[in-house]
Amino acid sequence: MHYYNDSDFKLILGDSFKELKSIDEKSIDMVFADPPYFLSGDGITCSGGKMVCVNKGDWDKKISVKEKHEFNKKWIKECKRILKDNGTIWISGTLHNIYSIGEALEEEGFKIINNITWRKLNPPPNISCRAFTHSTETIIWAKKDIKNNKHKFNYNDMKELNGGKQMKDVWEMSLTKPSEKKHGKHPTQKPIALLERIILASTNEGDLILDPFNGSGTTGIVAHMLNRRYIGIDNVQEYLDLTIRRYESEKEF
Repeated sequence: MHYYNDSDFKLILGDSFKELKSIDEKSIDMVFADPPYFLSGDGITCSGGKMVCVNKGDWDKKISVKEKHEFNKKWIKECKRILKDNGTIWISGTLHNIYSIGEALEEEGFKIINNITWRKLNPPPNISCRAFTHSTETIIWAKKDIKNNKHKFNYNDMKELNGGKQMKDVWEMSLTKPSEKKHGKHPTQKPIALLERIILASTNEGDLILDPFNGSGTTGIVAHMLNRRYIGIDNVQEYLDLTIRRYESEKEF
């Protein structure tokens, strides 16, 4: 059931597993997902120069390795059903979940196109001093593993964006700017610049993009900015309200 419906920008409040089943088969041009990392426990990290707890919410609580993999297989399988044959899926993650996701993609009939490494230019320090600073995030780009399947890739646009040279699979970008959080914060909010590149690379104007873990709605905001259609799903009303504030502010310009 739609929580917010404004023509080409739709938000759904509910469980992704249930709500994805209401999406028509082969109707989505691109999926971007930033699923739970399942790392919230009693750990600490650094934010704004201060030591803070890493607990993000009940949706991110630690679960067993088996439970995590079954969770990933379940939502990825449903995304395959709704994705067009020439569409692609992008999934962002860290060492806490990305290896399970890579395996789940192949098990559910996807072929990995690229393994993008996002090198964060301003990562928070590792205050435990027991490991190297975590300064990268992985984004897997995949398509359906179908014979002679040609996926959308705006190669020339990416080459032009990269000064006339082929774009590589290491992207250097800063973390989310404070100005992008003026309407509220989400613990794993992605920067607009990251989603701009992803959406420009693999969709055309008018295409329909879906994010099964909407969060703060960055995927939808960028989709709107680039004249794409959007469906976002989340089971936390607070995050959908944040997305609406961001979207309606963007519409004013």
